[in-house]
Amino acid sequence: MAVAHMNGCGAVMALLVLLSGCNARIHKLSLKNETRFTIDLNNFGFFATGTLNVTLSSLRLDKTLVNYNLNPVGFSLSRSRVNKVLSYTAEETGTCPLTTKPTNDEPLIRFVIDIEHLRVNVNAEGVQDNVLIAKAKSGEAKEERVVRASAPDNAPKADDQSKGTLTHTDERKEGEKEEAAADQHKEQQPVEKPNPVGEAKKVEETTFLLNKTTQPVLYLNKSNDLYSFSFQLVVGQNAQGLYSLKFHNCQNQAPVNKRPYSLTVDVIERNPGSYLSAAEIPLSRLYICMAGVFFTAAMVWVYTLMKHRYSVFKIHWLMAALAFTKSTSLVFHSINYHFINTEGHPIEGWAVMYYITHLLKGALLFITLALIGTGWAFVKYILSDKEKKIFMIVIPLQVLANVAYIIIESTEEGSSDYYLWKEILFLVDLICCGAILFPVVWSIRHLQEASSTDGKAAMNLEKLKLFRHYYVMIVCYIYFTRIIAILLKITMPFQWQWCYEFLVEVSTLFFFVLTGYKFRPASNNPYLTLPQDEEDVEMDEVVTESGVLEGISKVKKTSNGRERQQEPAL
Repeated sequence: MAVAHMNGCGAVMALLVLLSGCNARIHKLSLKNETRFTIDLNNFGFFATGTLNVTLSSLRLDKTLVNYNLNPVGFSLSRSRVNKVLSYTAEETGTCPLTTKPTNDEPLIRFVIDIEHLRVNVNAEGVQDNVLIAKAKSGEAKEERVVRASAPDNAPKADDQSKGTLTHTDERKEGEKEEAAADQHKEQQPVEKPNPVGEAKKVEETTFLLNKTTQPVLYLNKSNDLYSFSFQLVVGQNAQGLYSLKFHNCQNQAPVNKRPYSLTVDVIERNPGSYLSAAEIPLSRLYICMAGVFFTAAMVWVYTLMKHRYSVFKIHWLMAALAFTKSTSLVFHSINYHFINTEGHPIEGWAVMYYITHLLKGALLFITLALIGTGWAFVKYILSDKEKKIFMIVIPLQVLANVAYIIIESTEEGSSDYYLWKEILFLVDLICCGAILFPVVWSIRHLQEASSTDGKAAMNLEKLKLFRHYYVMIVCYIYFTRIIAILLKITMPFQWQWCYEFLVEVSTLFFFVLTGYKFRPASNNPYLTLPQDEEDVEMDEVVTESGVLEGISKVKKTSNGRERQQEPAL
């Protein structure tokens, strides 16, 4: 068993190390023999002057008996009104998103790949002031071409954007004069060796201001039946928002006769001074602040345990361990987001530490809640068989849920396994939330029966009242963090969606504090002042009634320590 346990831990550690470097805002997705109709590449919230760089390194299509004019292939970039809701994609209606006309004025940009003429037709819809920078098709708008460094970091100036498609006739005339002067100067200077590296960085690119009247045509490269092109998009002041980038192959829209294809695409998204989406930029500071709050609450809890050490049970220290683990997990989560914010990808060591502490926190949370629900260590020290079965179900499911969460965080959104693991996480999380309610329900039912049969109604009613409060607390916590907070997230503006994480962390803190208060180790806690074992108390009363032990004092153990009581003489 020990060897199997060590092998299991080693497998989990290996998985964490392999996946830790994948969670980034610099994306690289490679798919082979793919048959999906639509691939969700990424969702990202852009502020003004934010940039999106997309490089289709290779695209291999099945050209046998396929008319790509009727069933086009390409990318769509659409802005959603709210998070993944009401976007332009028409998958639900059974139509191709690359040919469907939009029904509102939200910005939409479609890149339709024309493999017959080796070009990419760009169709801009909606009200927008985005700027597209890409290599134009030869012979298309030659007067608009400018020489730019590849992948520029700075956004075009607002004055340049207002001119629509940029023209530089005057600049070229001045450039010709400067070249003529330079030629005369070169005759007097020694010949220098050319710099192929510097020349390679110069790429002929054209800058377009996208609107309904602008229909750019981009260059499509073909090499060994592989197609490639690239573009950069600079988000305008009026077009900032949450964007969804997708790849479509409309030939595979029908459920039959799907044609396999392969592609490799690189996506780099940036906001001004950050690689994070608009809703994620404040998360690093939020997590480090909440880590400090949870650590403070944990220290206060430890102080309370030391102050009432005679009333402390093992479950109290488990609650302290949960609070410290939660604080540590938030620290590593904050560090993880800090490096993604500055470098576009996490540091492997910090990412692994975050995943480990997140896994431990999740397991400790559900184990602690289930143990409190059974009344373990408070009123009994042995779990029933059905309570043990709950733990045999919850613990493996929690490990599975945390592994699913790690895979989701570490997998590109466009991969075929992403949504499978997302569904697994949602289902397993609901099962765990429902499972921890069963011990509380069983305890309530047992106390209801005991209050009417054993003659100790007042004692059992106190327990019953507390368990009912605890049940309501768990239900409210689950309902708020799983439903209400998500509903608030999808209705908030894209730059305020970080408030979802804030509400979840605050509700978790409030739940921890309220649970600690209800089950605090204090003399005035009605739950802990009850006898721990009622059968032992009854047995003590029977024994002291005999004359053999007349006048002998006994020590009675209570939740507040040990009290010395003198038995009355018979």
